[in-house]
Amino acid sequence: MNNVTAVILAGGKGTRLEPLTRQRAKPAVPFGGIYRIIDFTLSNCLNSGLRRVFVLTQYKARSLDKHVRRGWNFLATELGEGIEVLPPQQRTNDYWYRGTADAIYQNIYSLEAESRDYTLILAGDHIYKMDYSEMVKYHIEKKASLTVGCIPIPLEECDQFGVMSIDSDYKITSFLEKPKTASPMPGSTDRCLGSMGIYVFNTDLMFDLLLEDGNDPDSSHDFGKDIIPKMIAHQSAVYAYPFRDRNSSESPHAPYWRDVGTLDAYYQANLDLIEALPVLNLYDETWPIRTLHGQWPPPKFVHDGVGRPGEARRGEAIESIISPGCIISGGHVSRSILSPNVRVNSYAVVEESILFEGVRVGRNCRIKRAIIDKNVDIPPETVIGHDLEADRLRGFTISEKGVVVIPKGEPRETFTGQPR
Repeated sequence: MNNVTAVILAGGKGTRLEPLTRQRAKPAVPFGGIYRIIDFTLSNCLNSGLRRVFVLTQYKARSLDKHVRRGWNFLATELGEGIEVLPPQQRTNDYWYRGTADAIYQNIYSLEAESRDYTLILAGDHIYKMDYSEMVKYHIEKKASLTVGCIPIPLEECDQFGVMSIDSDYKITSFLEKPKTASPMPGSTDRCLGSMGIYVFNTDLMFDLLLEDGNDPDSSHDFGKDIIPKMIAHQSAVYAYPFRDRNSSESPHAPYWRDVGTLDAYYQANLDLIEALPVLNLYDETWPIRTLHGQWPPPKFVHDGVGRPGEARRGEAIESIISPGCIISGGHVSRSILSPNVRVNSYAVVEESILFEGVRVGRNCRIKRAIIDKNVDIPPETVIGHDLEADRLRGFTISEKGVVVIPKGEPRETFTGQPR
């Protein structure tokens, strides 16, 4: 993999994840208690033997830049290794990134300086485990110009993906970006082949294609909409690579790959982790997921059932992930994920919820099916998630499936004042 440069596209707005992306980029959104979404792609790179990675940022990139700089700074730069964040430089024009291809085009000088034969292009906002070295090997064996990672998707979801058709040798014969309808893949009646947004290019050819596309005023400057269809039309060797899952979960499951681009998808992917046999295994020592670890003390559970007459006062958590620094002080937590430094006070009940770093839950609160962003201080007696209309009147975001989302640093007055 010494001849491969990896580029992670991490500049999308993530509007469907608001308010979680109101102050941060989508790849920087916390996940699974202690991680950020981008940690999965970065860990895949490291576990695959990739030691030279560029992260292309754009919108609200401060926390993402800080996370990568502090948590992924252990590679040996003197040996040509490193994970480098590249903000938009506008070296080729005065635009922000206009598409996935344009993001690479605007950083073409940085990539040329690497002088590597292959370029691996990745998305920084998906949850999965994958050995990229196997895909690069496949690309070389096929003598491909471009290889596209693919995964079966339900036909009804074809309008959310790039969809491809292939021949018996997995050569791509057509590629449509987010079509309204699609034909089923070979051997299936209800699934088609969707693009994972993972590409292996021969670097010199990629540069030629990007330069041509960059000068095309009619192009949308996107790999799926422009580059790939043109390559297929010109009979280039474009191949599909079937996703090979490195997730070693004991739970029977289809290959695990999640696009957490909506609030409900993000919520469910988190709750996947708390099952007795989770479909995503975070405890596999052969494929570790790395992140920035803060200096927090161990989690703590206090009080043993002694409290007000007729009321249990026991600090406990059931079927949950509790991160370092948390204190469950006489409260009850079930089927939830608590990020570092969360406190749940006496008689409070937190169910099926995701609490980000620094959240404080007051006494006698009842919280159900909620995502609460960083440093929210919830006053005693507050009820969230039990009456969605009341939550909506307070100005909180409600997902399509009824998950209440409270933004970062929401003031206490929101919970105690008049409805908005």
